[in-house]
Amino acid sequence: MIPVAEALEKVLAARSVPATESVPLYQCPGRILAEDIAADRAFPPFDRVTMDGIALWLDGRAEEGMYRIEATTYAGEPAGKLASRSGAVEVMTGAVLPEGTNTVVRYEDLAFSEHFGSRFASLKAGVVPGQNIHRKGEDRAEGSLLLKAGTRIGSPEVAILATVGRPSVQVYRNPSVCLVSTGDELVDIHETPLPHQIRRSSTYQLSAALREIGIKSDIQHLRDDADGLFRALQTYLRQHDILILTGGVSAGKKDYLPEVLERLGVTRQFHQVAQRPGKPLWFGTTADGKAVFALPGNPVSTFLCFLKYVRPFLGHGPKGKPVATLSEQVIFKPDLTYFMPVATYYNEEGRHVARPLKGSGSGDFANLLECTGFLELPVGRTDFAAGEVFPYLPF
Repeated sequence: MIPVAEALEKVLAARSVPATESVPLYQCPGRILAEDIAADRAFPPFDRVTMDGIALWLDGRAEEGMYRIEATTYAGEPAGKLASRSGAVEVMTGAVLPEGTNTVVRYEDLAFSEHFGSRFASLKAGVVPGQNIHRKGEDRAEGSLLLKAGTRIGSPEVAILATVGRPSVQVYRNPSVCLVSTGDELVDIHETPLPHQIRRSSTYQLSAALREIGIKSDIQHLRDDADGLFRALQTYLRQHDILILTGGVSAGKKDYLPEVLERLGVTRQFHQVAQRPGKPLWFGTTADGKAVFALPGNPVSTFLCFLKYVRPFLGHGPKGKPVATLSEQVIFKPDLTYFMPVATYYNEEGRHVARPLKGSGSGDFANLLECTGFLELPVGRTDFAAGEVFPYLPF
């Protein structure tokens, strides 16, 4: 049995760099970027007007008097030009700042009048020179790095890719994944279980979790038969890059998977992790770079192990190092890392607070309906006080 940190280290060390492929921009969400993206021009590419109003020239302070409206410039038009320092150009949000102006005054701070067939504007409020202008290159300079290879593409990243004119982009190829549930007690979801049976759920849950990060998977089920497991898994290993198995990995008399996987030439990296739930976790690799995760069969254990180990292996771990504050005292006596199901919220002070969900252990998957993630309580302690901050593993 190894510590959680060592188990995760072994999992991440087994990752290999996948091949890349070009995909259309609309198919990018959830994929992992395989190239650096730089700004093809300055952000914004011109001095941009940020308020509807007038553009004028001010020397250090707001000038009293009236400014004659010389012209109007709209967004999408070339830059206008101020002819006289006593004049102004009417401008709309998003327009290029007219040449010869350095300040934009919004309509709300202006009073308009007409004299001798011309429109004039006078200032109703204090004006700061340079206000209401988004300066060229203020956000990013031309050529600056916007996105690094390895970034998971979400909606903000799609906007950036569109802005720099990328109708297609290089991403890492998704692996071929096979999800395999095991166990004689399991029947498929369309079947009516006998009193001693239950419907399969974990592989459907994992399939949904994979789809959320843009990865499709094949779903299979195998009975508790060592020879049958050997033959089927031999085929699945040939056909797929990653196998994710559930059940059959603990210490029961029909838990054949560790032995079968070693017969198949899968090198065991570890078996059993000092954690709850998910202690029986098994992980191995093949000589040709394939990976096998054998997850415990109880649904909460299965999902926790997927979030903690499988998802980071696929390059989709949580961004940064999320944390949450424990809302109440917790006592946990086994000398194991405890991944405690919690429901999180933000309190009035803006702190991310985790409320423990009692539940009925790793088989209580209905408890996940209220759960938002797991709070990681470290090994070597039994008492965890309200107000302490711990790592948080979000769904």
